[in-house]
Amino acid sequence: MTNILVTGSNGQLGNEIRILSKNFSNFNFYFTDVDELDITDLAAIENFMKQNPTHYIINCAAYTAVDKAEEDSAKAALINQLAVHNLAVTAQNFDSKLIQISTDYVFDGRNYRPYKETDQTNPQSVYGFSKAAGEKNIAEEMSSDYMIIRTSWLYSSFGNNFVKTMRKLGKERDELNIIFDQIGTPTYARDLAHAILTIINKVENKTSNFISGIYHYSNEGVASWYDFAKEIMQISQINCKINPIETKDYPTPAKRPFYSVLNKAKIKKNYDIEIPYWKDSLKLCIELLKSE
Repeated sequence: MTNILVTGSNGQLGNEIRILSKNFSNFNFYFTDVDELDITDLAAIENFMKQNPTHYIINCAAYTAVDKAEEDSAKAALINQLAVHNLAVTAQNFDSKLIQISTDYVFDGRNYRPYKETDQTNPQSVYGFSKAAGEKNIAEEMSSDYMIIRTSWLYSSFGNNFVKTMRKLGKERDELNIIFDQIGTPTYARDLAHAILTIINKVENKTSNFISGIYHYSNEGVASWYDFAKEIMQISQINCKINPIETKDYPTPAKRPFYSVLNKAKIKKNYDIEIPYWKDSLKLCIELLKSE
């Protein structure tokens, strides 16, 4: 039996892994959040691993309040840097593989083509900096047995996210102003969860090797936040007018990358992963939200 520790399991991705875990009967999961396991406490992680032999750690825990992080950099650093360092140290000591979730916000957004894993990071926000520092901590502590997966614009039927906010506001207002000059790819957390579990399954079945390093995963296609909002309203059949505005018309404490489309060739090649188109996945998520 393959034992998998999922940290931050009450978040979007953690909940999606929990849902999909039922399809992987050859895996035994330990689902934890801060109440069960404080990953900012190195001794606590080590004690947990002693009592629960773990082959893989999937770290879904993160401080993701992008704007709030600008004034709460200490907390962002604690969860996105120190906790990641603790997990890397423990994974190394207990011979476990670590899968860390990172973000497109490690880039400055000045590219003109989809970002590859080898492209220079240059975060423009406290949140982006803390996530980049977390990546660095893993690379410094672990020579192998780690995978850093950068993703973008994550949403789900769980937690707070852009899809749920748009649906709520769309029902309350006649029109909304949404930024059109920030480009990326919406990513359904269930698709990312499926990709992660598929990779582990392939490694355990010896149909793929665990190849350490940084990977990019988002849904296929490209959109602006304006495009994303338009599609949410259309699929949801909500009659709310979406007006395109520029970033300068909606100032935020944290600077966002203008362009953060991710190149996913590496993860597709190494693990033969098929990635769904963003509009198709959005439709599935909204159908789920409607049924709830």
